[in-house]
Amino acid sequence: MATQSAKKVIVYGGRGALGNAIVQHFKAQGWWVGSVDLHANDEAHGNVAITKHDSLLEQEQEILAGVKNLVGDGQVDAILCVAGGWAGGNIADKDFVKNTDLVLKQSVWSSVIACRLSSAYLKPGGLLTLTGANSATEPTPGAVGYGLAKAAVHQLVKTLGAKGSGLPENSTAVAILPVMLDTPMNRKWMPTADFSTWTSLDYVADLLRQWSEGKTRPNNGSLVALITEKGETKLQYS
Repeated sequence: MATQSAKKVIVYGGRGALGNAIVQHFKAQGWWVGSVDLHANDEAHGNVAITKHDSLLEQEQEILAGVKNLVGDGQVDAILCVAGGWAGGNIADKDFVKNTDLVLKQSVWSSVIACRLSSAYLKPGGLLTLTGANSATEPTPGAVGYGLAKAAVHQLVKTLGAKGSGLPENSTAVAILPVMLDTPMNRKWMPTADFSTWTSLDYVADLLRQWSEGKTRPNNGSLVALITEKGETKLQYS
């Protein structure tokens, strides 16, 4: 159960490479950290393990109950959804529908449930971040389902920034739009890439902490692209 004194954050996707970096960073800064993922993150103070995969409604109820068990009647300062994944292929690919189903569950289901958590557990003035993709601001013929899912996340965040979205009072919803994150798996599959154009996980974790603390926080409904060149990351807002 979360303590009353510490700032609190729920990291949705806390077992992935980026999620784990965020869990560790916030914990080191004195935050109470809860993780939602398929498996527990031992670094987090509390975990919700997802076992329901066939129904969005069942998954929502499982996660709501799990977060209720973690925070009780309390609220959290930030909900950071960094769950996701990638799948390629155009519409002629035999696995097009299968891959689209996968990425919709990874990116859209997680984002929708993160919104539901925000309506129930985010403090007024809190922060909700979702994860889009800079590539999905343009056509993605080599990864149709992925582009579709991420574009839906962008639309969702824009809507959350509008009046009457149901977001807690004075809260902020933002999407980060990475180009390429510097993860071990990405390095494994792209060993000859120019890593100086990849965004470090520590940079993203620190950025989200600053926003969670109200520092340099973007406007509600913002899409924030993470553009890295020669190891330096700049933010582009839309």
